[in-house]
Amino acid sequence: MNYRLDQTPFAATPRRRETVLALVGLAALAGLAPAARSQSLPPLQSWPLRTPQRTRIHDVAPAPDHGVWFTAQASGHLGWFDPQSGRSELIALGPGSAPHGVIQGADKAAWITDGGQNAIVRVSWPERAVKRFPLPDGTPYANLNTCAFDGAGDLWFTGQSGYIGKVAVKTGQVSVKAAPRGRGPYGICATPQGDVWWCSLAQSFIARIDRATGDSVVVEPPTPNQGARRVWSDSRGRIWVSEWNSGNLSVHDPRNAQRPWRSWRLPGSAPQAYAVYVDERDKVWVSDFGANAVLRFDPETEKFDSWAFPREAAGIRQILGRPGEVWLPESGTEHISMIRTR
Repeated sequence: MNYRLDQTPFAATPRRRETVLALVGLAALAGLAPAARSQSLPPLQSWPLRTPQRTRIHDVAPAPDHGVWFTAQASGHLGWFDPQSGRSELIALGPGSAPHGVIQGADKAAWITDGGQNAIVRVSWPERAVKRFPLPDGTPYANLNTCAFDGAGDLWFTGQSGYIGKVAVKTGQVSVKAAPRGRGPYGICATPQGDVWWCSLAQSFIARIDRATGDSVVVEPPTPNQGARRVWSDSRGRIWVSEWNSGNLSVHDPRNAQRPWRSWRLPGSAPQAYAVYVDERDKVWVSDFGANAVLRFDPETEKFDSWAFPREAAGIRQILGRPGEVWLPESGTEHISMIRTR
């Protein structure tokens, strides 16, 4: 069943927008966001979802129209949100669905890792037709996490139970391999050169996939037990890593043999880096559960800017965007937020 809902954007009125900005400013002055005291930072805009049931929104991705997709992990839907009207729509993905990640393909469809169905799910757009790609018969519960397209257009995905898989998009064939060192595969990304990298939260490493064989080549970070949660590539093919356990933002440069790794600790007393995303200007965005904030890191100046959320325990589990916009799903509050960077 699909639902369409009319909503009023949280930041649509001047009074509400002023409230959000005032709360963010007070948090910064109070020391909750010490790096965000510049008056030139763009505002954080937010909208409540107001869906018929709690979605437990997890990941978010810009749709090919002006809207934004989100995975409704608790209710088993792909969500679509219209920031212009504040309207949401929920598209049912199937019995037992519990979607985690979502990205847009070259075909303009939403591609979803659905842990509940142990399948990759494609939702065509704007037709909204749902097609499932189940994991091969006999594959144990993979706890599917996130996915990324390689340079040839095939989809690679991670399963936290200890699996790396691929959907050959032209044929629809799904293949799965056991990940090195077992459980833990979490974030995954593609570089501009078409290579695919993933990280292991439980085993604290990153890895590059050999696309010809499906095998993974492990790369050890310098910080032990750092809890690599998500990865993202910049325009140069450097791999940025959000480290949950250490509270670091790190970068691995595969082409720099002399200095392959650099790390920066997030500001604050107890940072927990969850999501990471690199925008079109190579600015690095990272969510910090410890500070209830999202941060922007400039690799040129090595400085952080920070936006504190006005709602407690926002829980930003994914960051994605399109030119000029950074989108943030608040899993803890049933809100979607956005920062306009231009």
